[in-house]
Amino acid sequence: MHSSLMRAQKLFEIVDLGPSETCLLTDLSDIRWLTGFSGSHAWLVAHHQELFLLTDGRYVEQARAEIEAHCAVVEVIECRTLAAMQKATETLTQGSATVQFQDSQLTYQNFLALQAELSSTLIPCDSSIKFLRRQKDDIEIQLIESACLIADHALQQCVHLLSKGVTENDVRDELEYAMRRLGADGPSYDTIVASGPTNSARPHHHPTGAKIENGHTVIIDVGALVAGYHSDMTRSFVVGPMSSEQAEWYEAVRAAQQAGVEACRPGVQVSEIDTACRRVLSQAGLEQYFTHGTGHGVGLVIHEEPFINSSGQAILQPGDVVTVEPGLYRGGFGGFRVEDLVVITEHGCRILNTSPKDPTCPPLQLTT
Repeated sequence: MHSSLMRAQKLFEIVDLGPSETCLLTDLSDIRWLTGFSGSHAWLVAHHQELFLLTDGRYVEQARAEIEAHCAVVEVIECRTLAAMQKATETLTQGSATVQFQDSQLTYQNFLALQAELSSTLIPCDSSIKFLRRQKDDIEIQLIESACLIADHALQQCVHLLSKGVTENDVRDELEYAMRRLGADGPSYDTIVASGPTNSARPHHHPTGAKIENGHTVIIDVGALVAGYHSDMTRSFVVGPMSSEQAEWYEAVRAAQQAGVEACRPGVQVSEIDTACRRVLSQAGLEQYFTHGTGHGVGLVIHEEPFINSSGQAILQPGDVVTVEPGLYRGGFGGFRVEDLVVITEHGCRILNTSPKDPTCPPLQLTT
């Protein structure tokens, strides 16, 4: 069975549609996963084991072409206005006692409009459908791995820029240009280049015109986008000689990240990965400076299930693609973070990034 048909079947199984039930999908990432459609405006109606894509005239031809390329079986219905989409939904769901909908994705205004239009009862289904895309198939893993490889090579090409007088913006611009030159559709997210005792202590710092200086810590968090799929990687560097405290912090982060990766295997609760990282940092007396979660799933969305933190209850399964990214941050000193993307296999995990973890700004040689 083709992967697109298997995905549709998975949807029908998860939402457990009976003969008098319908499901309305409004999450564009879920719609793309099921149909291949990459436009910015669509609803997908699942009814009687059939899929119907509702979109406006800007996207009808694109939708038909992408659905055909995806080998999906989906009927495209042109709806010129939002009211027309609501009316088409009402027509398609006639005879349905209930319509399941994605409550985190449908605006309150659209919910009220649908409630007035439909004779069916609206039932939220986020709790069952949020794991629809979690386990990646072979095609998805190949795309994510391609995105990882592009980011690895872009970093390899740009790490020499980390020197006195170069700005964070300079490094960010070169990284993103390199990724596009290597075949990416663009960056996965706003590339982070954070330098110095202030900026590198901010986990999600936005690059500025701040100049890199000798002795600065520089955190680079970079990912590529390939056919809608994201990669996510972080490496940390020190420009010039490292102080003893910088070396201590970096080694603690590197060891914590390694412990987290080693904990990634099928059957493990995600909180155990967080615990593995924090145990190492606690033993180094630095756990108080780890101020965020340990990781998250990656796919058509850069942050998706499963989320890895101290309260996470998800159990890892083969096909999960997750980050492991402990970090330490202290204002006035700086920060370090190391992050890899890993895929869970039948017996453990496989790291998808190949960039070495060397903080001394050498010309990077990718591992094979």
